[in-house]
Amino acid sequence: MSDRPRPFSTADDVPGDLEARLGEPGSYPYARGIHRDMYAGRPWSIRQYAGFGTGEETNRRFRFLIGQGQAALSVAFDLPTQMGLDSDDPRAAGEVGRVGVSVDSAADVAAMFDGIPLDEVSTSMTINAPAAVLVAMYHVACARQGRDPSQIRGTAQNDVLKEYVSRGTYIFPPRPSLRLAADLIAWCAREAPRFNAISLSGYHMREAGCTAAQEMAFALSNAIAYVEAVLERGVDVDSFAPRLSWIFNTHMDFFEEIAKYRALRRMWASIMRDRFGATDPRSMMLRTHTQTAGSTLTLQQPENNIVRAAVQGLAAALGGVQSMALSCFDEAIAIPTQRAQTLAVRTQQMLQHEFGITGVADPLGGSWYVEQLTDRLEADARALMDEIEQLGGAVAAIEQGYYQQLIAEEAYRKHQRIADGEDIVVGVNAFRDQDEPGTERFDVPPQLEPAQRELLSALRARRDQAAVDASLAALAETAAGDGDLMPPIVAAVTVDATLGEVCGALRDVFGSFRPGSAAAI
Repeated sequence: MSDRPRPFSTADDVPGDLEARLGEPGSYPYARGIHRDMYAGRPWSIRQYAGFGTGEETNRRFRFLIGQGQAALSVAFDLPTQMGLDSDDPRAAGEVGRVGVSVDSAADVAAMFDGIPLDEVSTSMTINAPAAVLVAMYHVACARQGRDPSQIRGTAQNDVLKEYVSRGTYIFPPRPSLRLAADLIAWCAREAPRFNAISLSGYHMREAGCTAAQEMAFALSNAIAYVEAVLERGVDVDSFAPRLSWIFNTHMDFFEEIAKYRALRRMWASIMRDRFGATDPRSMMLRTHTQTAGSTLTLQQPENNIVRAAVQGLAAALGGVQSMALSCFDEAIAIPTQRAQTLAVRTQQMLQHEFGITGVADPLGGSWYVEQLTDRLEADARALMDEIEQLGGAVAAIEQGYYQQLIAEEAYRKHQRIADGEDIVVGVNAFRDQDEPGTERFDVPPQLEPAQRELLSALRARRDQAAVDASLAALAETAAGDGDLMPPIVAAVTVDATLGEVCGALRDVFGSFRPGSAAAI
């Protein structure tokens, strides 16, 4: 008798009341999708990630994408902006505008969206540690357009907890970072009710090496920490939970990724209803963006990445996501060219219009194999979440290095499987070409870094420095207490305090995070 598992599933693999675990699309527990019609009513939004150089240059790329049929925008920020540094900070040298747009002030946000009405367009911002500052700048830029800033739509990633275990673009220690994130969520519930104040992220932890079940467990545990922090501010759960959004990674195991989204929706619905007492159905709906897995892109035979992203995109669509970006085929080389971004948009448009997949909700629902995978992923994720709870919750688990250890171990195992040839990566450890043709590369023009610094210098020269100093002092005073940080942040960026100045004022109070340092946590 072979020890290999049988390559098919039967009804015995999905015991119990399957219909109760599924429901119908648009109904609790939302395993089959958050809308009854799903894409038949409205396809997922195409939201390719873009940004480089100055606000003016990024505005040109946004207009190009809009011209290709992309209705929603997604902003990539450069590394200094993600770290809360101004473009003239010595630590920013060589990185300004390279992997995203450089933002020093609300004026840069205004330039980025020149001619694009901020109360009409939906904008996603991949920003975490300084998310509160960037959303405040977006709010102020909308007002400067003469439009209603309470009507801004979009999403700020704002999930700083995952930064400590995956990407590393943190500024402050975890607990004050959680405070900032919760203050932004509560502020948006009052001042910008159409804006998603957080995009809870499994994506980057998956990119760092974790499994699908770990991605689910870590993201959901982090979400519980954010919800608890907002509830501690006296905010009713149903006033902010409908605007919580998500981003997950759509990886290589086709059926597992489909099952993952189904299990995530079911788990989140249960958590919100049974743990937090939510009664609004929208509070129980896990609404997610996805980006296809950048970590699966290969430098070798880069055109193969077109196929990888397309199949991952199909899995995401069959899994029922609300918004999607495909990693461009040349991203293993540099930031995407316009040609690569156009192809990523066209791939999604083909998925939406040519293959007949948008006409039915959850077409794989009831598949014994998919339901078995859905149940297994949920069980594995819940077991991990129980361990995190025993450690004291997400923040305590991160401080103790629990997430980090599991991710590092899994990343190592994956690397070894590829090195040993157990996991095949076409073009890398199998089916290699001797002579590979070169691929067009997009490089950020070197003059954009000094151009951004000149814009910042001009801003400093024309603003009211006394008003800036007073606003930063007021912010530091609030940070030293336990008050709401958003009003003084908005006040500071309104008088053109820069990102680096606002984050610096907070850093002086909160300190900086250093991994492994007891003082940092």
